[in-house]
Amino acid sequence: MKLLYISIIAILAFGLSACDDFLTLNPEDTLSPDTYFSSENELRLWTNSFYAQMDEADGQAGQNADDNIDNALGAIMEGQRDPSSENGWNWSMLRKINYYLQNSHNCTDLEARNHYDGVAYFMRAYFYFKKVQRYGDVPWYNQVIGSADEELLYKPRDSRELVMDSVMADLDNAISMLRTSKSVSTVTKWTALALKTRAALYEGTYRKYHNLGNADKYLKQVVDAGKDFIANSGYGLYNEGDKSYRDLFISDDAKETEVILTRIYSIESNLRHGIPFNISNMRQGFTKDFMNHYLMANGTRISDNAGWETIQYPAETVNRDPRMAQTVLCPGYIQPGTSGKVTNDISALTGYKCVKFMGEPEFDGAAKAISDWPLFRTAEVYLNYAEAKAELNELSQADLDISINKIRQRANMPGLNLVAANGNPDPFLVDYYSNVTQNSNTGVLLEIRRERTIELALEGFRQWDLLRWKEGQRFVGPYYGCYFPGEGTYDMDNDGKDDLALWVTNEITIPGGTSKQIGVDIKLSDGSSGYVTAFESFDLDWNEERDYLWPIPTDERVLSGGVLSQNPGWKDSSGY
Repeated sequence: MKLLYISIIAILAFGLSACDDFLTLNPEDTLSPDTYFSSENELRLWTNSFYAQMDEADGQAGQNADDNIDNALGAIMEGQRDPSSENGWNWSMLRKINYYLQNSHNCTDLEARNHYDGVAYFMRAYFYFKKVQRYGDVPWYNQVIGSADEELLYKPRDSRELVMDSVMADLDNAISMLRTSKSVSTVTKWTALALKTRAALYEGTYRKYHNLGNADKYLKQVVDAGKDFIANSGYGLYNEGDKSYRDLFISDDAKETEVILTRIYSIESNLRHGIPFNISNMRQGFTKDFMNHYLMANGTRISDNAGWETIQYPAETVNRDPRMAQTVLCPGYIQPGTSGKVTNDISALTGYKCVKFMGEPEFDGAAKAISDWPLFRTAEVYLNYAEAKAELNELSQADLDISINKIRQRANMPGLNLVAANGNPDPFLVDYYSNVTQNSNTGVLLEIRRERTIELALEGFRQWDLLRWKEGQRFVGPYYGCYFPGEGTYDMDNDGKDDLALWVTNEITIPGGTSKQIGVDIKLSDGSSGYVTAFESFDLDWNEERDYLWPIPTDERVLSGGVLSQNPGWKDSSGY
């Protein structure tokens, strides 16, 4: 495993180079386990480098799935994952973490050492959870491997169950060791509990829907960690103003009521992201299927309305869950910092443009935005807890009231009733999630999936949710958007005046409006009518045997002499 071959001095240099006060430390040529790790400051500086593995905002918000697409579908949707590339098989961070854990005993400040050891256990759990998501079975290492340790270097992959049990053990260590004070910028006990609900839910549901066995072992750990967090953390949902959901994602400073850990962006540090720019520049658009997940404002389902499948924009946005207008461009939308209403010009690939993450116009340029990116927030923990209880067939109305219904209350939506949901499952969702558990809790489980789809939109979860639910066919389209019955003029901002013209052969123009030629500027599913269709020429496919996991890189298989086995369905040129 060539990426394990990193010198101690190189690691030290990397860990210290990001610190403002690194010049006050000992010269690199005198650093060693005997002279370092001796104070809280040194433990903090070293463990600060672990945060580099946490997900970047730009990559997560632009991660396409069945709910949203942009100009570049991505390798998983296009079937372009390739054993010849690294595919995320990088182990340098693990060596840094294990090196710390082998040497932190030098610090005599036991309270500080306990906390930062907790950070290291959290980060190792995070590292391995991400590896299991991609590859399934991976080699488990809890010690630093040297170039002479050939038996360890070339060991076979350990079972995902062994690895995930080790992840759970690391998180239990972290939960018991980390400080309980709240901090949006550093890992605490509450962050570890949140990660445990995320990782255990992924493993439990993946095992359940992929028939791997022992699913309940992990689902019960979601419930226990979720209960602890809900009862003892003191976190809740941010609920100030009339657009509290939107404000969570455009705030320069993370909303500490709800956000547990964030990636901080700021002008002072010159650390910025480009989410608003990418939304526009990449023509990011939500799909019709995503829009159909939103309930009506009174809690009824869009699928209960006659002709619901061909409701046109903007009529489909009227009297819907208020989060729709804080996520998707709807009539009446005013960008923060401006006064004029924005008209939908169908510039997004599907016609449904994203406004979540869109702050003031000054932040719309490339790498200009400074809004903090939530890595963990309370709403996700609520969703994880409720889903695990439902999958265990143990969900009660009281469970819903301390989780899902808090989210709905923040959204000004009616609460979810367990008996009503199970008594009348939404036919749209039943058809959409074809592999969902079939039991007395199917209806409410579908409602929890609805809530998760809406609440966590574009936060980096959807791809992984489809993989763990074994709903991979949803990746490959078709990617439908707004419905148009044919050529003509349309009032897209609901102000009584037409502002969009669609035409086939004879151009129609509207002063001050937008004109698009059907079949050229815009593709419709039935030729001259139907749903806005993106990537209609793609012949995409999903391989049920192969595509739920990434391939092991060919180079690594060669280096191991074939000891590293390949994932099912993947072919490589290793010769093994």
